[in-house]
Amino acid sequence: MTDGRTRRSALVIVPTFNERENLPVLATALMKDPEVSVLVVDDRSPDGTGELADGLARDYPGRIEVMHRTERPGLGRSYIDGIRSVLDRPVDVICQMDSDLSHDPQHLRDLIAATAQADVAIGSRYIPGGAIVNWPLRRKLLSRFANTYIRLVTGLTPHDCTSGYRCWRREALAALPLDQFGANGYSFLVEMLFAASAAGLTFAEVPITFVERRLGESKLSRAVLVESAITPWRLVAGRKGRRAAAR
Repeated sequence: MTDGRTRRSALVIVPTFNERENLPVLATALMKDPEVSVLVVDDRSPDGTGELADGLARDYPGRIEVMHRTERPGLGRSYIDGIRSVLDRPVDVICQMDSDLSHDPQHLRDLIAATAQADVAIGSRYIPGGAIVNWPLRRKLLSRFANTYIRLVTGLTPHDCTSGYRCWRREALAALPLDQFGANGYSFLVEMLFAASAAGLTFAEVPITFVERRLGESKLSRAVLVESAITPWRLVAGRKGRRAAAR
């Protein structure tokens, strides 16, 4: 009998910007699962990641495809454009995954399986069994503080609100108001969960081991940190405004 780990099909959206060294390794690992397909969303990478992704799509026809974005760059817009393009696909689960090898493909089946009981499964570093490898203490403390801060301000319940490793039931992802999202950096991930909570969607957390990128440069900047600090308050203020308008 086939269990939930192999029965549910998945499409993984992978945003890229200058990930030429990492993308082939990730794609090869994901292609080992015959129930998984991949959409690479490239933001005009100067290092040729987009062209390399086109080559991978030729190597795996029907399983890897590439979207070349020419509009405003950024993680949030990449995900929105990618999600919109696949919501009508005949897959059970749509997943989010970083392209820098920090998200281990070996955890993917556990996340997919968890969507049998929840609308969204989050790959969590901050539940028993979760871990972070190769981060300095300062980065670990910043991430812990950020998640505590987000949970206190927004009332979100997941322990790892900033994790970018997630799997959604396709119909649950379709319920999100993508046109209303304002964040574009990593805080887009928090905005997604906030909207999911407001829509009454259910969460599950699956422990993962997060490994700091080995190749390429981090996309974490001062502007991203500022946006991340402001976004929780903006989300809460927007919710209060909508409630007031409805009275």
